[in-house]
Amino acid sequence: MRLETTLGLALAAGLAIPAGALVSAFPGSRTFCFKHEIDSFVSYFGGGALLAAVALVLVPFGMQHTHVAAASAAFLVGGMAFWLLSSWLKRRGTTGAQFLGMLLDFIPEGIALGAAVATGSHVAYLLALLIALQNMPEGFASFHEMRRAGVRLRRLWTIFLLAPLVGPLAAWLGFAFLAAANQTLGLLMLFCSGGILYLIFEDIAPGAHMKRATLPAMGSVAGFLLGMIGAMVIH
Repeated sequence: MRLETTLGLALAAGLAIPAGALVSAFPGSRTFCFKHEIDSFVSYFGGGALLAAVALVLVPFGMQHTHVAAASAAFLVGGMAFWLLSSWLKRRGTTGAQFLGMLLDFIPEGIALGAAVATGSHVAYLLALLIALQNMPEGFASFHEMRRAGVRLRRLWTIFLLAPLVGPLAAWLGFAFLAAANQTLGLLMLFCSGGILYLIFEDIAPGAHMKRATLPAMGSVAGFLLGMIGAMVIH
């Protein structure tokens, strides 16, 4: 598979982010989602998918290819970095935990997509599909979260339309530089894992639990299940 095809797959997976945001932004679908508490279900789904990425892909790869001290440092620094970033955002009166978590997941997955192609793996199309399936509900939830926090619509769409470009950039890095650099990629994955885990328990899950209904929390099970199936199929 050529680099151009890899970049196209990564971009297509990334376009699921503004697609999810579009569903959240459309008044009719947004009202329906709020009425039936689908918004909470989707937030939980995003949290479950992120947790699956940490537990089944990012941390196992990092643990396999790094030493204990380096792995521990990368994981801890990732958590602390996003603790500081989250605190700074809250002091400014805004939030973007779901969006940050989505990008923290999308970047190493995009790199893994590029690296898989460079090493001759045939799972690129499946991996791109799984990334897109994660990105769409996460795009929905993060758009809703940031809109509710008061981010202006024009700025919001600028962010969400630029976000898909992260995918091709990450895939190019994986294809060109990190296919054989397992230790570097492992440290990056552990750094992202620490940040994702912090964001899940600090913002994403508590924010989704604002309503009294108990069914939406099953979204976390569905999201984790998607990640588990993806990890089993790929490996």
